[in-house]
Amino acid sequence: MKNYIVLGLFIILFSGFGYAQSSDTSVKVGDVFLVGEVANDNYKHIKFPKDNFIVKRGGTVNYSNVRGQKVEVTSIKENSKGDLIATISLSSKKYFFRSHKYVKVNITDALNNKELLKI
Repeated sequence: MKNYIVLGLFIILFSGFGYAQSSDTSVKVGDVFLVGEVANDNYKHIKFPKDNFIVKRGGTVNYSNVRGQKVEVTSIKENSKGDLIATISLSSKKYFFRSHKYVKVNITDALNNKELLKI
């Protein structure tokens, strides 16, 4: 009888951990955000291409043109670590830096660090 009580307590305890770790991000395809302002243009969670790739594709590296722009979520996937990776594009249907149509972003970390801002 004592074993059943201990077993029941463990089940209750571990089921609570499962609910505590679930992320409640209500980001859907079609949601619109603003690109936030980051010190020294050091975006860690928005995966902008490197400067040399932008120049090779005929673009200009100017982060001030990206700041404050509306972006739209076009797809959302979950990677092997459990992070939500979203693909975003400009709402104006233009290209980032005049060279890249889509950019990947770790959506939860970007929202927490204010790289993306909810409208």
